[in-house]
Amino acid sequence: MGKIESEKSTVTYMIGLYCRKKHKQNSLCLKCEELKAYALQRLGTCSYGEQKPACKVCKTHCYKATMRERIRQVMRFSGPRMIYYYPLDYVRHWLKKSPL
Repeated sequence: MGKIESEKSTVTYMIGLYCRKKHKQNSLCLKCEELKAYALQRLGTCSYGEQKPACKVCKTHCYKATMRERIRQVMRFSGPRMIYYYPLDYVRHWLKKSPL
């Protein structure tokens, strides 16, 4: 699996977890579905391609300000909980963003 596909998978898990816990939905609500579609579209058109850095440290902010704030909220909530729900993805994500 390439880096972009891995990022898409991670963001999908994070948004799903956020919506399940915060909005008490079994499937994504409309706002979370919109955010997921936006995030996947932006990942698909990332100018860095497979050399893409983590969005948090990227020099090019490709999200609109409102969407960037929404995804930031999702990541703040879901990031720490990923270890319980998606441990392998959590470890991959952590290793990718830590400077080794």
